[in-house]
Formats: sequence, structure tokens, C-alpha cells
Amino acid sequence: MLTGSIIAILVAALICLPLLAVVWLALSPTENIWPHLLSTVLPDYVLTTALLMLGVAIGTTVIGVTTAWCVTNLDFTGRSLFVWALLLPFAVPAYVIAYVYTDLLEFAGPVQTALRAVFGWQSARDYTFPSIRTLGGAMVMMVLVLYPYVYLLARAAFTEQSTSLIEAARALGQSRTKSFFSVSLPLARPAIAVGVAMALMETLNDFGTVDYFSVRTLTAGIYDVWLGMGNLGGGAQIACLLLVFVLVILWIERSSRRRQQQFQPSSSRFKPVDRLRLRGWKNVIAFTVCALPVLLGFVIPCTVLALYAIKNFALSWNADFRQIALNSVMLSTCAASITVFLGIFLAYSMRIAPNRVLTWCTRFASTSYAVPGAVLAIGVMVTFSRFDNAVDTFARSQFNYSTGLLLSGTVTAIIFAYVVRFIAVAYGSIESSLGKITPSMDMAARSLGNTPTKMLWKVHIPMMRSGIITAALVVFVDCMKELPATLVLRPFNFDTLATHVYQFASDELIEQSALGALFIVLTGLIPIMLLSFSIDRSRALTHK
Repeated sequence: MLTGSIIAILVAALICLPLLAVVWLALSPTENIWPHLLSTVLPDYVLTTALLMLGVAIGTTVIGVTTAWCVTNLDFTGRSLFVWALLLPFAVPAYVIAYVYTDLLEFAGPVQTALRAVFGWQSARDYTFPSIRTLGGAMVMMVLVLYPYVYLLARAAFTEQSTSLIEAARALGQSRTKSFFSVSLPLARPAIAVGVAMALMETLNDFGTVDYFSVRTLTAGIYDVWLGMGNLGGGAQIACLLLVFVLVILWIERSSRRRQQQFQPSSSRFKPVDRLRLRGWKNVIAFTVCALPVLLGFVIPCTVLALYAIKNFALSWNADFRQIALNSVMLSTCAASITVFLGIFLAYSMRIAPNRVLTWCTRFASTSYAVPGAVLAIGVMVTFSRFDNAVDTFARSQFNYSTGLLLSGTVTAIIFAYVVRFIAVAYGSIESSLGKITPSMDMAARSLGNTPTKMLWKVHIPMMRSGIITAALVVFVDCMKELPATLVLRPFNFDTLATHVYQFASDELIEQSALGALFIVLTGLIPIMLLSFSIDRSRALTHK
């Protein structure tokens, strides 16, 4: 068990290494351009990032909380459909929806073309139409695909709230609206804070949308300084500033949960909610409130992508596209397999031989999901290049032979980045499943002479199969959508579906990228359906 703990600590430390490399590089850059950045572009990067986060926070909170409360407390036309349909925008990456709406709303797009035909306008000087490629447009695009984070957690919080508290508020003369603001919303605040924090971390990770809209956030600044100015140290310094934003988000989210802890009466906690039946114009309003996010965030983008994909199928479906799709599937499968294996290893090590060092390393490694892909790319690049240079120097001095680049610029770098970023997803799902297995099962297995390894294979893995499958699927889909890290770390002449879509869209060839984008979206539907089924099943078991 001691050997296993040591290996687990080394694995956790290896996962933390890229992040530590970024911090080290930022503190000791080859050329310190921090004063220059501070006096020129950095304030604009920080302000734009803060405004983008503020807009996304407000938008996701309003849509997520409103729709969650509607489907939980109201009975209206289509409610049973919207319960799971409101999760569908989860499957659409922000950069994909940005490409679609830009193509629809630009001057030569169908919307403005139709307006000119209807009203007889001849040029852009005859009318005013808002540009989507702005900071406000980026906010809207991200809100449309990130609000499900808030919706999912807020809906769970509203569903689990004690009906006796709401009934008490109603008995004191409060309307449904007042009881929502005085009882339901305060009780759900910790869950809402977690959802908003996750949405904001995805906002910080986004590169495709902000780059396409020319919105100068800190993430875009990393690429500008690193690749545009050729200064890796400056990129690392901006990356550390971006990490400060991440740490502030995590601190606010955890503070919100720590300050509020409530215990609910078990006798009425799972009593079904007495939903109010809506009719007339109120029914129409509730339907519209829930339908618009689904329509704008999923139905319209997927319809456009499907039409473009069908129209250009003969052109898009070629040997190069099939190879790119194969690359994405191969990388995602490898990363998901390694991530799940490490997740099982770390979670099981924590179960059978917990210690402070392993706990600290595991928790630190579990924060990797909050690290933006651009930051992670720098860390992996620095770590692997140092390793390659060290091995090459040793081989030259001892054997007069150059090893060249062993890890840098290879698929190994991409897979490692995926594993580091998404290990928290796999570890969390597996740890949750493992935690549901009573310790008496361990003692029974050990009393029968099973070693820890045999106990894992014979007892634990069969019992947490659903958690392992869920972790593998979610990591697989996240890897399929990952753009920032893949864009930097991929080898020459090697593309994934994400980089394929990005390159075509950057060249204003959205129709040629539609098939790849649609493939990514359809892949993303797998965990959504699994998640919706899991929620419905857990609720059914709870109410029995």
C-alpha cells in the first residue's frame, strides 16, 4: 500500500507540473515585458475579460434560474419536454454557435438580405443593424450555451427544497413570487453560485469565440503575446493573471457555500412540488421563456449546420475529413481511457491509504479543470521542451547522438494536456461512485483473503461501473470540443475536428466547416441524454 501511495503522489504531482511550470516561467522570463504590457494592452485585456465575465454571469443566472423555477414550480404546455430540452445547448461549443450566428446576421447573410428585400434598402447606409462581432455579441453567444450549468444545478436545488418552508411562507401571506425571492432563491444560492462559477471558468477558457469576434480578453492576449510577439515568458505572465481570475471565482463560489448551510425536514423534503397550472397568456409566457433558450441555443444553430452539411456533403466528406474525424476520436479515446484509469487509481489510493500529502496533491490536481486551455498549453509546452532538451543534451554528451524532439510537437503532448485538464472530471465521478460503496464491503473482501488489487477488480469496479462509464463519456466529449490547447500543441499537418472547424470559420468558410461542427454537436448529445436519464431515474427512486 505504501508503494501505491507513493505512485499516486507522483501521478498527482505530474498532473500539477504544467501549472507549476507556468508560474515558474512567469517569475523568471527570458525577457521581462511585463512593464510594457502593463502600460499598453494589459489594462484593456483585464477590463474586457471582467466585462465579459460580468455579462455571462448575469445572463446565465437570469436564464438558468428563471427556466429552472418555471419547470419545477409551474405546469404549462411543453413543461415535460423543456425539463430535458433546456440541457441541449450544452452540446454546442461556444465557438460553433458564434460562427453560425455571424453567418446568419452579417451583411451578406440571410437575415439582412431579407430585410433589404422587404424594405427596399440598397446598402448598409440605409439602415442600422447591430454588429454581432462585438463584446456584447460574445456575451450573448456564451450565455446561450453556458446557461445550462446554472439551470441544471438550480433545478436540482429547487427540486430538493423542503416544501414545508414554501408552504409556511405562503401561509404567512406571501405570494409565489415573494416566497421565491424570500425562501427558494436564498436556499438555492449555493447551487446557483457553483453553476455560475463553472460557466465563468468556461468563459475564461474560450478562445474560438473571442478570437473570431476580435474581443481582446486575457485568453486572446496569451496567444497575441506568445505567438504574435514570440514572447513565451510574457504569455506565461498573462496566464498567471488569468489564473488569478480563476482563483477569485473559486474563492467566491466556495465562500458562498461555506456561509450558507441548511438542513431540511426529512418528512417533507421529497414531497412532490404542487405545481401551479398556467392558462391563457401566462401559459404562453412560461412556454416562451423556456422555448427561446432552446431555440436560440440549439435548434437554430443545429438546423443551419445540418442544412450546410447536407448542401456541402460531397465537398466536405472526403479522405482528409475522415482522417481528421479519426484523429479526434483516437485522441479523445486515448485521453478518456488514461484519465479514467488515473481517476480510479487516485480515488482508490485515497480510499485504502489516505494521507495528507496524497490528499493535498489530489486536491490540487483536481483544480486543473478550472485552468484554461491556453494556460495549460504553455505549461505542457514548457515542461515537454525542457524534458526534450535535457534528454538531447545528455544523448549528445554521452553518445554523440541527437534525440531531437521526443514529446514536444507530438500527439503525446495533446493527450497529456487533455488528461491534465479533465482528470478532475473523471476523478470526481469515480470518487462519488466509490464513496457510495460501504466500507463493510472492503472488510468483507479483505477477510476472504483478497488483496487491494483483487478487491478493486472483483468488488469496486463492478459496483461503480456507471460512474466509470459516465466519466469516460464526459471526458471523451470534452476532448472532442477542446480547442485552445489543441490549437497550440498539435503536430504539423495534424488536425482535429475542433481545429478543422476553427480554421475554416476563421477563413469565413462556415459552410465547409458545418459537417465537422455538426459532428461535434452530435457527439456532445451523448452525455446530455445520459445526464437527463440519470436525473429522472434518481428522482424516481427518491420519490418512491
